[in-house]
Amino acid sequence: MTPHPHPPGDFPTYPTGLRLAGRKVLVVGGGNVAQRRVPTLIAAGAVVLLVSPEVTPAIEGLVGSGEITWVRRGFADVDLDDAWYVLAATDDTEVNERISVLAEQQRIFCVRADDAYAATAFTPAVGSHAGVTVAVMGSSAADRNPRRSAGVRDDIVAGMREGSVASRHHDVPSTPGVVLVGGGPGDPELISVAGRKALMEADLVVADRLAPRELLAELPSDTEIIDVAKLPRGRSTTQEQINTIIVDAALAGRRVARFKGGDNFVFGRGYEEVLACRAAGVEVSVIPGISSPLAVPAAAGIPVTHRGVTHDLTIVSGHLPPGHPESLVQWGALANLRGTIVLMMAVENAPMIAEVLLRGGRPAGTPVGIVCDGTMPTERTVLATLGSLAETITAERVLPPAIIVIGEVVRVAHPDRFPPSEA
Repeated sequence: MTPHPHPPGDFPTYPTGLRLAGRKVLVVGGGNVAQRRVPTLIAAGAVVLLVSPEVTPAIEGLVGSGEITWVRRGFADVDLDDAWYVLAATDDTEVNERISVLAEQQRIFCVRADDAYAATAFTPAVGSHAGVTVAVMGSSAADRNPRRSAGVRDDIVAGMREGSVASRHHDVPSTPGVVLVGGGPGDPELISVAGRKALMEADLVVADRLAPRELLAELPSDTEIIDVAKLPRGRSTTQEQINTIIVDAALAGRRVARFKGGDNFVFGRGYEEVLACRAAGVEVSVIPGISSPLAVPAAAGIPVTHRGVTHDLTIVSGHLPPGHPESLVQWGALANLRGTIVLMMAVENAPMIAEVLLRGGRPAGTPVGIVCDGTMPTERTVLATLGSLAETITAERVLPPAIIVIGEVVRVAHPDRFPPSEA
């Protein structure tokens, strides 16, 4: 066959997908380019042979875990034997050119990190979502612009995740069942990608009061929404009604997203809903959410642990006061701990909790940070000491929802307010 008279760069690129599982891929070079590309080759199942005198620590870790083979020397012609695909990623143009020429002679497609025009292949910007892979690249080597391709890829994948980009023929019947979706601490941007996807795919969304409400506006117009915050306020009755709603809907063949604030299992009733579904023979799964007792202090600049300051962290529900017959908290033991205490649902009972901790030996000067409306536009942090907590809550008009952090980590975050001399 006579070679085409025009140089390859004049023609559009022919897109294709390579199935590399179990096939040898040669990577020459152990620097940053290889560090970016090798993990995706491993994920594709390729048998990676990497040739380079030196490698980055990340690549060395892949070698140590047995995921790739490293030959510690420069490139040799024999390295190309039995290879299906080659990445020339050294910082030596002559070596990359030699690899490219030899690969061409052996009809092995070769990517050159230094010169896309001289290569027989180049790597597109790749992203994946819900079992679909998107690859974006210029129509030819001359049109290759990695930043532009990456930007287009990101826009497409973001649209797929948010539901704004979908197939016209995406009217596939949903799988009946229940998925518990943790919405995070409040900011709608903090929901997970999987959580947002589950909301978009649901036929029915059963939402809590503390779930990020703005996300409901993004749902398809035919998605039914039930706001369980409007159900009767009796705690056990409300939970029983929620269980009935989600189970009955799933048994009727609907896909239900149970949308909750924070995560599903930290002082929520998520697992009660899991048990109800299982008892009814309903398929149920869980998508965790960012947990408020950790995320809210972090967003407010308070670390719940800090090296050399605390070795323990205790998260406590304060919805029942100390001494309440149904309380399961050993408040005396808690007072003896030296680490961080994070109180949830405790604004009303905080004065009594502080009193018990003080009686148990916690110093009155222990720093306290109260983060109100965490991650929301109305977020504010109120500072106090354990001894002044009760009066501060009243004076600052602290209302739920709020996370109360007790311990020396608050001093770390606010050294001006709590200087070391007060410790």
